[in-house]
Amino acid sequence: MQLSVIILNYNVRYFLEQCVLSVQKALKDIDGEIIVVDNNSPDDSCAMMSQRFPEVTLIENKDNAGFPKGNNIGVAAAKGEYICILNPDTVVAEDTFKKVLQFAQSKTNLGIVGGKLVDGRGNFLPESKRGVPTPWVAFTKITALNKAFSKSSLFNKYYAQHLDEDQTGEVDILVGAFMVMKRELYLEVGGFDEGCFMYSDDIDLSYTVQQKGKINYYFHETTVVHYKGESTVKDGTYMNRFREAMQFFYKKHFRSSPVFDLFMRAGTLFFALAKQKKKVAVIVPDSYILLSYNEDLRTALEVSLEKKVDRHEKDFEKLLISQSISGLKRFEVIFDNETLDFFEIIKLMELFKKSGLTFKIKPRGSNFIIGSNDSNDRGTVIVIKS
Repeated sequence: MQLSVIILNYNVRYFLEQCVLSVQKALKDIDGEIIVVDNNSPDDSCAMMSQRFPEVTLIENKDNAGFPKGNNIGVAAAKGEYICILNPDTVVAEDTFKKVLQFAQSKTNLGIVGGKLVDGRGNFLPESKRGVPTPWVAFTKITALNKAFSKSSLFNKYYAQHLDEDQTGEVDILVGAFMVMKRELYLEVGGFDEGCFMYSDDIDLSYTVQQKGKINYYFHETTVVHYKGESTVKDGTYMNRFREAMQFFYKKHFRSSPVFDLFMRAGTLFFALAKQKKKVAVIVPDSYILLSYNEDLRTALEVSLEKKVDRHEKDFEKLLISQSISGLKRFEVIFDNETLDFFEIIKLMELFKKSGLTFKIKPRGSNFIIGSNDSNDRGTVIVIKS
């Protein structure tokens, strides 16, 4: 078998359904398998999987085993030469695995391959590629010096800004939402460290692989949507957790240093003084644009949303250009996955990321629309009334 896709789920049933649908389409011409590991979700994730995707391997943990252990359980059951660690709040394009595997197979001494991640509005997520968070690099991140001096090699290492978002190349650290590597290598390094603190597990695995003499790559030629459904608002609590994660990583791989702790505490204090807790702005559309051949869907959406829904069947790019230029109303675009495949949807999201438009997807065969209007938001699901 060529590829095993491991999806660790906790309590995000609707995101999981869409994710598995997209993975199934992306595996169409690949000898692969999907393994969903559920960490004792209180929602109906497992019931949905058993009913809609009976062919998918489902592992039901009896407790919330955490990110590292849950993924390790999934990899232990995998049969593929390569594995993909994939978050449930993601959407892959139909060409994602084909392109990534071709790239991986072209490399010798391969470590981990990561992809270009965008949020629910098509904006690039800088954590797609990162540098080793040494004390100095971590300090530039926590104090936002990496943003203030993004062109300086002294300050811009946290997000590996030696590479543009549309430039494939070698990087140190990749994000755990989407990682592709050989299963043999994953097992050789021991997989995710089950003692890892939150936010450091993917950093630790990337660095451990690199220390084996392997090369990690950021690959930009396919795009994955990452809604970051369980992401934390960037407040003081987040920054304290970030500091603790960096301490874990530094203590494991370098010498324990009081200087490092001082750096991080100072950075956390600076952040707390400079920034109050960020509140996600609620974006309420004035009306909706449905890209679909299905008139019955338009009618059902008008009932569910209690607002006007205009349906269009063609010239989608031209239509969205005209709507984004007008600026007279706040439009939300609903993509019907029966009409457009995920590749087309993601392409349109990227094209109109600066347009002011927001987006939802109606997955094929599902009774809901789903999306996120902010990378700090947990996302929105609206069940369509029948």
